[in-house]
Amino acid sequence: MAAATSAMAQTDEIQVYDASIAPKGVFNLTLHDNYTINGSSKPAFPGALVPEHTLNGVPEWAYGVTDWFEAGLYLPLYSVSSNKGAVLNGFKLRALFVDPDAADKSFFYGINFEFSYNARHWDENRYSSEIRPIIGWRFGKIDLIFNPILDNSYKGFSRLDFAPSTRIDYNISDKWAVAAEEYDDFGPIRHFLPGSQQSHQLFAVVDYSGAPVTVEGGIGFGLTSASDKLALKLILSKDLN
Repeated sequence: MAAATSAMAQTDEIQVYDASIAPKGVFNLTLHDNYTINGSSKPAFPGALVPEHTLNGVPEWAYGVTDWFEAGLYLPLYSVSSNKGAVLNGFKLRALFVDPDAADKSFFYGINFEFSYNARHWDENRYSSEIRPIIGWRFGKIDLIFNPILDNSYKGFSRLDFAPSTRIDYNISDKWAVAAEEYDDFGPIRHFLPGSQQSHQLFAVVDYSGAPVTVEGGIGFGLTSASDKLALKLILSKDLN
């Protein structure tokens, strides 16, 4: 179980970043929620939340500082878990740097940094962080986006955990899109976990980007024995000014 801990870790945010940010001077609120219908009935480490039948979520507060920098705060991180009931999981700070006007470009890029303070039942590491490069291409109505994420537990470069996410979407109109997203966790870069202990989930997603709120909903299917077998996600987002 110790070897597979990172691959079985839960998350409050299931999303592929596309380098879009709030306009300069605008506050944005995004609500993230995900629920595991069929997953592990055992905690990934002693005292951890049980994934199955657990709801995880967080409000994400963001502010467009410039046309290339967005600051964010995730607070409060919460779960309604099958083994511990309603609990708070900590908070996160975020700094997102992007190519300005990425939504209008055929090639776009950025990088996101997150810094987390974690409750003991959420992560074995009290402090952790994420380094999330963003690379994307647009081909007419099709977008291909790759986030080669490195999770950092401050235990040395070789212990960085490689957990990439990938999205390919088809834009039906200026408001509607459908997509396939894959979320992977290969384990520490010094030595990837065996295939059976890696986490790989494939999500079918529908996006609506009109008023009054943007909506992203999806259903995910586990591809390995270390993955949650069936999960749902919902993301609601709105500019506040």
